[in-house]
Amino acid sequence: MRTAKFAGALALAIVGVSLVSAEVMRKAVGQQISAQASAEATTIAADTMRMAALADQFGGDTAQEAKPLRAAAEASREDGPLLALVIGNATYPDEETPLVQPINDARAMAQELRARGFDVELGENLTKQGMERALERFEAKITPGATALLFFSGYGMQTGRESFLIPVNAQIWRPEDVRRDGVALEPLIGELNTRGAKRKLVVIDGSRPNRFERRLRGYSTGLAPIAAPEGTLVLYGVAPGKVAGDTQAPNSLLVKELLGQLRTADGSAEDIFNRTRMTVARASHGEQVPAVFSALIDDFYFAPPASEPSKKPSTRQSMR
Repeated sequence: MRTAKFAGALALAIVGVSLVSAEVMRKAVGQQISAQASAEATTIAADTMRMAALADQFGGDTAQEAKPLRAAAEASREDGPLLALVIGNATYPDEETPLVQPINDARAMAQELRARGFDVELGENLTKQGMERALERFEAKITPGATALLFFSGYGMQTGRESFLIPVNAQIWRPEDVRRDGVALEPLIGELNTRGAKRKLVVIDGSRPNRFERRLRGYSTGLAPIAAPEGTLVLYGVAPGKVAGDTQAPNSLLVKELLGQLRTADGSAEDIFNRTRMTVARASHGEQVPAVFSALIDDFYFAPPASEPSKKPSTRQSMR
């Protein structure tokens, strides 16, 4: 666009110079030369304006590429309401002290999502009944075309290759206690899909070492791989079967990097999740590598791109 404006200004300057020249020549040699000079000026101006039009079409590169990208970003947020349920569970009865990061992480995510137009419900230290009620309210808001985002930070566990989010009042001594007291992740996402959510965005930062797992004979750590319906994008804080402990930092490494990507990147949700995966892996020197599972069929943008992209986005893969 700057190229086009420069070309347009150049055209006007050339016209002005040419007309002045034509006036001088007319006084010197008469109307015949004046007419010839005016015609030449008109031709030069027309050629320059054609160059400006070409610059606007091709020379700007990013200007034209940004237009369809902005349109796609805006369209991705107009299909239905933007809804989010954000849960931070930190005070578990079997732990000596509360977890450091889940409450901070949940509050930071809730604030960021509200700033981006999401209707956010924030829950802190929820019991099983509290989580169920929050999920019922969340699901009741969903209308066809909605984008539904679930964020959970706390303890997550797997049993029988199925992942569960653990409430703060869970009493787990046997594998069947996980199913009784936990909230199963895959059925939860399935219900969001049944309610009509076009996109299900899920962030689970729950793969932490915990006493519950150590009580179970032959237990499996972390979360299980997920099979999600069409239109789902999932970000795990660490790969299935792995765990990442809390530190004394106010936010988990996953949330820190995710917030950084949300605030500085202008790609799609899948781009942002994948960049978060890579930045966490680099920051932890490979000790924590998040996992991204995608069954999206279109792009969603948390906000329209803040700046014009320097290159076209890379081709998406359906699952990682």
